Amino acid sequence: MPAVSRRQFDYTVPERWQRDMREGSRVRVPFHGRRVGAWVVEVGVTPPPGVLLRAVTGVSGHGPPPSVLALAQWGAWRWAMPVAALLRIASPERNVWSLPVPPASARRSPGSHARAVPRARAAGSSRRDGVTLRRVAPAHDVLPWVLEAIDGSCGPVLVLAPSTGWAGRLSERLRARGVDVASSWAEAAAGWPVVVGSRAAAWAPVPVLGAAVVLDAHDYHDRYDAADVVVERAARDGAPCLLISPCPTVVQRERYGPAVVPERSVERSGWPAVTLVDRRSADPRTGMLSDELVQLARRVLPGRLVCVLHRTGRARLLACVACGALARCAACGRPVVSTRDLLHCRTCGADRPMVCGDCGSVRLKVLRQGVSRVREELAALLGTPVGEVAGTPADAPVPATSVLVGTEAVLHRVRHAAAVAFLDFDQHLLAPRFCAGEESLVLLARAARLVGGRGSPHAQERARGSGGEGTVLVQTRVPDHDVLRAAVAGDPDLFTERELRRELRLPPFSALAAVRSGAVPVLAPEAEAGVEVSPLAPGRWLLRAPDHRTLCDAVATLHGGVNVDPVDV
Repeated sequence: MPAVSRRQFDYTVPERWQRDMREGSRVRVPFHGRRVGAWVVEVGVTPPPGVLLRAVTGVSGHGPPPSVLALAQWGAWRWAMPVAALLRIASPERNVWSLPVPPASARRSPGSHARAVPRARAAGSSRRDGVTLRRVAPAHDVLPWVLEAIDGSCGPVLVLAPSTGWAGRLSERLRARGVDVASSWAEAAAGWPVVVGSRAAAWAPVPVLGAAVVLDAHDYHDRYDAADVVVERAARDGAPCLLISPCPTVVQRERYGPAVVPERSVERSGWPAVTLVDRRSADPRTGMLSDELVQLARRVLPGRLVCVLHRTGRARLLACVACGALARCAACGRPVVSTRDLLHCRTCGADRPMVCGDCGSVRLKVLRQGVSRVREELAALLGTPVGEVAGTPADAPVPATSVLVGTEAVLHRVRHAAAVAFLDFDQHLLAPRFCAGEESLVLLARAARLVGGRGSPHAQERARGSGGEGTVLVQTRVPDHDVLRAAVAGDPDLFTERELRRELRLPPFSALAAVRSGAVPVLAPEAEAGVEVSPLAPGRWLLRAPDHRTLCDAVATLHGGVNVDPVDV
């Protein structure tokens, strides 16, 4: 299968490479007048009569094993994406010609449990055997659960972490305890006892899994859901799969059954003290810097204070002081943002002077502040340098200041803090997405991981080391929201959307796909019966089906512009 095509093509193999050719091998083939990389997906194929095949022109070494090859083909169907894109993730960055010898600690018993669960699973099935959903408070250590899975496995264990930094730190902790952890693609393919990685490791070249662990199982949805990939993979290999999360999603609870939860006092100790600041009657002249925020800053300094505002720039919404008209782009009509001396349109890129387009006044007021403007005001108010953390570049150094202001990215770039303050939490709670509540609770869990919990010795040590007492402050105009009640009590069960999702026919009680098309998507006649098509926006359509098998079979006939399981509807 060429890397630039969605289709499969037949080629002949020269005699000198036939011994090395197997399913998953990486090769070079002629394709449309050039040589491209490809993967062998089947050997021993008989071509149609009268067809003259071209020959493979090169071999690039090892590729994903047959089990991962089959998994990638399933993933391409499940998320309506090219299988070559998934095979590229599953392949090594550099050519691998031989595999190392596994360490003596590797307890490999391929075949002993590889087919305990039927290989073919219904994509729309409501529950999975062998999957355990466990709820662990954000400030509590998950290492004991990982070690338990490793000790109880009779084969390689795959551990997924939500970021490369977390995966690297976990690998070092496991090695310090004498666990052999793979450090390369080749070692994973050779059968090392433990493979730890981020989302891409869902496609790691482990021939047969002995067990799988997914940390922060709620946090893997991108173009595909890596946690779902690991669950499917464990089911195919008959291996137990453990999903760990401080706040499992509605879909996970419905699909895998009720979560295993700790005792109430133990779980509560892993959540921090959450302070709600009701802004409904606040003086508008104070902007986003409430008295409670200033008091918190002065209490925790010189410890680190992290302020979160998910709006970049100095100002994201401006209005004329004289006539009240919104500052909009003259070219496309979208709102403009304030740069240093100009008004900039983030949609079309046009710039214009800071002048009202309706009356010509040069006096503009800020209706919605951005991170840069808040940083300037907070620095002036506290009399201390304030650093700014944006989403890109991800490897940029974090400013060495006691106070940081940033978008959600700051919660990923900082490991410890004395306190975290959400300056405008309503933009998360009230976002126009059906999963806005779940995402908001996840943000609070991330903040909890920075400041530590209120009870466990490990969390208290982290809070003392950061110079503060471990507080999360939330500024909001909806203080009675279920998400905030759950965070204050340290009890995710207080927030649930199950019945609301059922009434609105939203996941997990349906399967959704967003399609970009200039006209109504045309489905195959046999797929039209079970799929509803409705407009979302100009050129964007929503497809709804009772389960993923019906939906994915339907969108398989479409070419491009398909997003299965969208979160922005």
